[in-house]
Amino acid sequence: MMDAKPTVLVAEKLGDAGLELLKTFSNVDCSYNLSPEELCTKISLCDALIVRSGTKVTREVFERSSGRLKVVGRAGVGIDNVDLSAATEHGCLVVNAPTANTIAAAEHGIALLTSMARSIAQADASVKSGLWQVAEKQICRSVASGENTCCDRVGKVGSEVARRAKGLGMNVIAHDPYAPADRAHAIGVELVRFEEAISSADFISLHMPLTPATSKMFNDETFSKMKKGVRIVNVARGGVIDEKALVRALDSGIVAQAALDVFTEEPPPTDSKLVQHENVIATPHLGASTTEAQDGVAIEIAEAVVGALKGELAATAVNAPMVPAEVLLELAPFVVLAEKLGRLAVQLVAGGSGVQSVKVSYASARGPGDLDTRLLRAMITKGIIEPISNVFVNLVNADFTAKQRGIRITEERIVLDGSPDNPLEFIQVQIANVESKFASAISESGEIKVQGRVKDRKPHLTMIGSFGVDVSMEGSLILCRQVDQPGMIGKVGSILGEENVNVSFMTVGRIAPRKQAVMTIGVDEEPSKEALKRIGEITAIEEFVFLKL
Repeated sequence: MMDAKPTVLVAEKLGDAGLELLKTFSNVDCSYNLSPEELCTKISLCDALIVRSGTKVTREVFERSSGRLKVVGRAGVGIDNVDLSAATEHGCLVVNAPTANTIAAAEHGIALLTSMARSIAQADASVKSGLWQVAEKQICRSVASGENTCCDRVGKVGSEVARRAKGLGMNVIAHDPYAPADRAHAIGVELVRFEEAISSADFISLHMPLTPATSKMFNDETFSKMKKGVRIVNVARGGVIDEKALVRALDSGIVAQAALDVFTEEPPPTDSKLVQHENVIATPHLGASTTEAQDGVAIEIAEAVVGALKGELAATAVNAPMVPAEVLLELAPFVVLAEKLGRLAVQLVAGGSGVQSVKVSYASARGPGDLDTRLLRAMITKGIIEPISNVFVNLVNADFTAKQRGIRITEERIVLDGSPDNPLEFIQVQIANVESKFASAISESGEIKVQGRVKDRKPHLTMIGSFGVDVSMEGSLILCRQVDQPGMIGKVGSILGEENVNVSFMTVGRIAPRKQAVMTIGVDEEPSKEALKRIGEITAIEEFVFLKL
């Protein structure tokens, strides 16, 4: 007998082209608007599930699948509605469709920009109300008269917006500390620092992912540095803007107009002051809503799901595949160390030409064939990329994702004498050809360098630049370079104590007594900007940086 076809449950509307592709390989059950209980009831009969953003794929869904569910496909980019941890624990691959809607989102960004500049929404409302005029304060502005447009991030969508803005005659600048300069130059965009970008732009178009670093990135302080009368477009994620601060900026005239396709809460409240503001154009998350984009997303997710069901490695996978238990047990603490070293290293990058060259060194007494470093390399890649993007990196897609972003990761083995019982003595990560927020992290050979080891199955940082340290990599860190002198620990500790910030540890690594030293402070809470400012004003402290692990 022939093997039965797998069953794919399509829980939300999917384009016909994608459905036809699925039907060539599987039995397709299109059941829309399922309640959570109905989904849990059906899922034990399904090998794959395809959703958009409206269906919550919770831990209960994976538990009720009884191990049959092999892949969840998200027809779109974001996967906030899928419990990734539960998926991984139950051996279920999660894939998405990150590229098909790029052009649609870029076109919507340009449509919002031009509609805002020409007050299209206000003019339309004026005509429909019986008037035949535009109020003086809604006088239109030409986009082709030399205005600066800033694209904040020039990834897939940002690059396409930049190309189209230049086609309209606009001068395009960009802020993206992680984009290679040559990629920006290829589309005719000048990379500048964040402060320069927001202070000189007439139009600002946002294209960054929502990460802890970008959450409410545009706030009262940011708006205060902008050119008066700036216009803002957001087709990225609602949470990157502090919406209450944007209302204040609109009321004060710092921001002349805003055109928004995304909001912190979707749909936003009907009485939202931001949505109802007379100088705001609002659309209901239409970035990918074109026929072409929907067909593209349908095909992309269908191909990914079918490939996964066939056992192929998916480049758009967003969670880690199952790892043999014995390998994971031995490497588990080093996996955590690897990700934290990558995350620490990228937070030390200040900009420059973007992260392009990463060198990873593994020190071990084991032979080359006795240690598979693919998982460790994937976790370092994850630590480097995830804080600055909305990509989820794992063993399946790590190399693909790094290559796609122009990052070259090389590895070397440092052979040590000793017992091979311990897989690794230490891992070292170096990022070349970048500036650093913390100059002391630069090694003698000119790279940002961090090194760590596992102690009692916990990750420890053992070196920053040329300074030896020994600190647990948990919570958050404050790094200070200072003149080595008595009383420094007390001064910094007092400031943090006054701010009710709990210190978990303090250590000092120094070159020699009374010379330069690096103080590493572990904190349980993020200090206020005022506390950090006071630390920086201590006379003996030459530089410092706050890092989240």
